[in-house]
This record gives sequence, C-alpha cells and structure tokens, in this order.
Amino acid sequence: MLADQFSETFRTEHRAVRDAIFDLIDAFRAHDQETAGSLVGQIATLTGPHFRYEEETLYPNLVKIFGADYVDALINDHDGAIASARRLVELVSAPIGDAEAVEGEAAARSLLPHVSDCDGLSIMVERLPESEVSDVFDTRARSLEAGLNLLEWADQVRYRPNLTLVS
Repeated sequence: MLADQFSETFRTEHRAVRDAIFDLIDAFRAHDQETAGSLVGQIATLTGPHFRYEEETLYPNLVKIFGADYVDALINDHDGAIASARRLVELVSAPIGDAEAVEGEAAARSLLPHVSDCDGLSIMVERLPESEVSDVFDTRARSLEAGLNLLEWADQVRYRPNLTLVS
C-alpha cells in the first residue's frame, strides 16, 4: 500500500531532521561554530524539499480531513521554522559565545515540536485515495530533484496556498 510507503519515508525524513537538531543543540552547548554551521546547512538541505512537498501537495490534500484552519496552522509552523532557520544561520556565522549558545539551543529546540507533531500526519495519509498519495510522492520527487534548501525554497519558490479554495 502506497500510504505505508509514505509513512516509512515520512518517518525516516523526520528522524533525520530530529537527529540533526539534537546534534545542533550539542554543538551550540559546545560552542562549536564549525559543527553548528554544518548542521544548520544539513537541516536546511533536509527540510527544503520536505517542506515544499508538504505545502504544495500533502497539506492541501489534508484540508478535507483536518479543515483549513488546522492546515493553515501547519503552514504557520513552517513560517516559524523558516524564521528560526534564518536566525540560526546568523548565529553560526560568528564565534559562538555564551549568549549565542543559549539562543541557538532555544532556536533549535523550537523546531522539535513541529517535527514530532508533523510525523503523526502519516496516519491521516492512510485515509487519502491512493492517487493523492501518489501525487505527494511525485511532488516529493520533483522537490528533491530541484534540490533547494529551506531558505532557497522560501525565498525563491514558496507560495502560501489559499486553503479555502481547496476541497
């Protein structure tokens, strides 16, 4: 069943982001600018295609399950994650002092609730028609092929869907 494949793929992607965030927290605690910078880049690389296929195909398909208000809240969570990513880029662009370490750890931790909450969406995908799950995989493939990291996607491609028009 395609929904099972989606669940496995989705969970694998979330685990990779989760683990990178925990490593980033450790790097901020260690005041390790080089490692923190590398991890911020890794997280941006992982989340760019992931956020893109969520917003372009997955979330609109979930409106009929959750309603537009909840799906809009998911997109608002992406807004917050993008803002945190921008701040993390700033924090790793200079030596990490005590204040930067505390702020960086907090910014990284702020990403974790969306990772865990979003992972649960896969059980709702089981209720979608197979053709819609296939569409999500198609968008995922195009997103991965485009290879835009989170901030590139947010700055160059991202649009905010009008969820009230999606049925």
